[in-house]
Amino acid sequence: MNSAFTRQPANEAFRQTAFLDSTNASYVEELQAMFAKNPNSVGPEWRDFFDQLGDDIGDVAKGASWKDANWPVPLQGELIAALDGNWQQTVSAKAEADATGDRTVSAEFDARDTARALALIGSYRTRGHLAADLDPLGLSPRAQNRELEPSFHGFEDVDLDRPVYIGGVMGLESASARQLVSALRSAYCGKIGFEYMHIADPAGREWMQRQVEGQRYQPEGTKKRAILQTLVEVTGFERFLGKKFVGTTRFGIDGAETTIVALEEIIARGAELGVAEVVLGMAHRGRLNVLGQVIKKPHRAIFSEFKGGASFPDDVEGSGDVKYHLGTSSDRIVDGRQMHLSLVANPSHLEVIDPVVLGKVRAKQEQRGDSVERSSVMPLLIHGDAAFAGQGVVAESLGLSGLKGYRTGGSVHLIINNQVGFTTDPSYARSSPYPSDVAKAVDAPIFHVNGDDPEAVAWVARLATEYRQTFHRPAVIDLICFRLFGHNEGDEPSFTQPAMYREIRSHRSSLELYVQRLVAEGIMTEADVDAAGATWSAYLETELEASKSYRPNKGDWLDGRWAGLERGEPDSEETSDSPTGVDLGVLRDIGRAITALPDRFAAHPTVIRFLEARRKAVESGRDLDWSTAEALAMGSLARQGDRVRLSGQDSERGTFSQRHSVIIDQETGDRYLPLCHLSVDQAPCETFNSMLSEVAVLGFEYGYSLAEPHCLVMWEAQFGDFANGAQVIFDQFLSSAERKWLRMSGLVCLLPHGYDGQGPEHSSARLERYLQNSAEGNWQVANCTTPANYFHLLRRQVTRPFRKPLILMTPKSLLRHKRCRSDLNELGLGSSFRRILRDDAENDGDLVETPSMRRVLLCSGKIYFDLEAERRKRGVTDVYILRLEQLYPFPAKALALELNRFGTAEICWCQEEPKNMGAWSFVEAYVEWSSGQGRGLAQRPTYIGRAASASTATGQMARHVAELQAIMDRAFATD
Repeated sequence: MNSAFTRQPANEAFRQTAFLDSTNASYVEELQAMFAKNPNSVGPEWRDFFDQLGDDIGDVAKGASWKDANWPVPLQGELIAALDGNWQQTVSAKAEADATGDRTVSAEFDARDTARALALIGSYRTRGHLAADLDPLGLSPRAQNRELEPSFHGFEDVDLDRPVYIGGVMGLESASARQLVSALRSAYCGKIGFEYMHIADPAGREWMQRQVEGQRYQPEGTKKRAILQTLVEVTGFERFLGKKFVGTTRFGIDGAETTIVALEEIIARGAELGVAEVVLGMAHRGRLNVLGQVIKKPHRAIFSEFKGGASFPDDVEGSGDVKYHLGTSSDRIVDGRQMHLSLVANPSHLEVIDPVVLGKVRAKQEQRGDSVERSSVMPLLIHGDAAFAGQGVVAESLGLSGLKGYRTGGSVHLIINNQVGFTTDPSYARSSPYPSDVAKAVDAPIFHVNGDDPEAVAWVARLATEYRQTFHRPAVIDLICFRLFGHNEGDEPSFTQPAMYREIRSHRSSLELYVQRLVAEGIMTEADVDAAGATWSAYLETELEASKSYRPNKGDWLDGRWAGLERGEPDSEETSDSPTGVDLGVLRDIGRAITALPDRFAAHPTVIRFLEARRKAVESGRDLDWSTAEALAMGSLARQGDRVRLSGQDSERGTFSQRHSVIIDQETGDRYLPLCHLSVDQAPCETFNSMLSEVAVLGFEYGYSLAEPHCLVMWEAQFGDFANGAQVIFDQFLSSAERKWLRMSGLVCLLPHGYDGQGPEHSSARLERYLQNSAEGNWQVANCTTPANYFHLLRRQVTRPFRKPLILMTPKSLLRHKRCRSDLNELGLGSSFRRILRDDAENDGDLVETPSMRRVLLCSGKIYFDLEAERRKRGVTDVYILRLEQLYPFPAKALALELNRFGTAEICWCQEEPKNMGAWSFVEAYVEWSSGQGRGLAQRPTYIGRAASASTATGQMARHVAELQAIMDRAFATD
């Protein structure tokens, strides 16, 4: 609404028409249309009103909209016809009464009063939260919003007690303006502030309206005592830690204790509504309390970790992590129903856990066969206020909520709103009134609640859960509280927030306030509360004593869906892989299925030619290109019962128009997925175009792979450098989660890489970054050059008895390169991935005997084809090109065996990336070691490639060509 609507009425014309705000547009337009046809069809009040508008109404009567008339300035602005069902009923009732002359309704009430009243109600629904009592500290005075005053809508003091017809709104057929304001303030301006009028779906909006304006949630005495017990335990746990581990950082929940009340209510209400499993994600604050009170991690285990004890069994190697990053899982009985709860391990990168949780939930829903409503497994995400507003991954994760390949049936979000970041005030941390405002982009209802009112917190927790289960969309709770200490328990917060912390030091805890309330209500006595506290303290003392001898007895990482799998040890000593080939008859069956279209399906002519070429290659068994090998790998896994999931930006067609896993009918727009039509008993084989996000989508796929090891999960970057936007997922999760948290993943990351003269942004996938993070067998890094090797790499991910992430440099120009081809028999039974590939020219007999070679060029990836073409062009026969298809784990022994064939030949490493990038710094020491084994000559390899550079590549084609030619000249030089 524009600023004109906030002015005080300037004249009588405005006073009489102030009710004509945006919420009443439809009503006035309906009456205007009736008046234009027949002035007697509306009541006398409306005839008087339209008559008073003079010439303007004449224009309206001639067919112009009443909104186009020359209204007084204060009435100009945005007009939104967004009326609820109650208002529509009012319109119908009044219109019928006026049209039929039924004065039993019309005579008693003034239609202008009705419109004014409904405008007032609309203002409270939209703006009431601004006047709610939300801040426990009372540092921010409640807003005095003029739109919430009857006078703003045309009611004068003498009008306040006159009955007004409102047709059932707020459960009232009629009410005076004074009564109406009282009811509205009770509903919208108490300890809860509701934001829901931005929701586009009328059903969701009306549902929210009924909950807010209906009967208020009133917990029974048993429930109140349960809430109190929760606060006793939460507060007691934090105080116990503060006494027993003085000065130790714990990121306690002090000041936000009702967080646990909310979580318990979400879980309990969820169980009642059919939720069987909840996956939680959160940062540090309150994590230990969530682990102990909600997930039910043994307190003795937590105390043991405070004393420096390990979180893993002695027989499990791992670097571990600080206690407030760890996750765990458990089964709980909630109101007689079994509920599985898991808290996902999370690094300090706060909100990056959000998409990981969502992906894990999606996988668990599909394991349960819940792929429509997706209501059986709930994602529950706990945030800090500054992080929710400040970190873009929050918006990206919310953006996934309605997308076909990423829906999870809605996530429930709880913001622990400390009203301060690390040390930063909200006015410096966000540009909107609330940290939750970003959630309006996905039409999520937002519940702002005063954290010092446990019953209000419990109610909004129930509402958020019910909304999620009813509409399968996100819901957000903004729990407004405070932080008793600084960023951690050793921090001094008054350096930067002196006024806030003066108030906090004198502020009573939520427990103390609730005890006072229940004692006044006669629910509990002071003695009851003291006894509950003493019992809890005694229990914690017992657990502390037990922690002295506590030892973790098992890791839980190979339970559930992971049962039967093994921990993969570093395998750099392997020289070969187990067979991953497939019967040729099966491959041909798959080839025929993926190249067939339904009858009368109008595919694009180019796609038809693409399918015909693919079918011909598979049938002949010759010249399979990269995308065909990929499709055969995916299809063969799906045929054997292993799910396949590929997602990324434009992955359905493929960035380079190479895949076409989803084909579009050019006439109807229908979609056809050939890989989903292989056999009646196949597993799903899906490809999804993602939103234009890297970190959220990669995090989602990583989360999916955590929950489902029997699925080939692939994320594809549009270009390899796009993965830069998701680096935190690689660094904090993929490369290190197994060592830190005992969590394995088989995720495949496809990163297009290769220097084709496309400039600095689309040449390099930053291979060096992944190699730098390679250690302890944490993942695999490959840069293979044949479709057959790609086929085997993908199948190896699922057929191995363990899971490791795969970072794969994939080609661009090689997708259609005539030399980058494989025969079908290279995919057949008995075949496997080859970590080192010999020179193709050796098989063709175009080279001298290997002991007579003067030089061996070691390389990886696309540059092999540049080198091979240049050698052919020059007619060189004494330079051998050896390809490393897997760079990590490095095949050092296998390479030593290969180099042993070449006598005293010079060993060179050749790459297309600059010297300070690519694989050179990583492979140099390995190659030197390998060259000395068997040859008795530890030779440091010579570097051939581009000079060190700040930029990954030149943006000028002429310079790119010159640089490549310089590499070729050095590679085949005779001096």
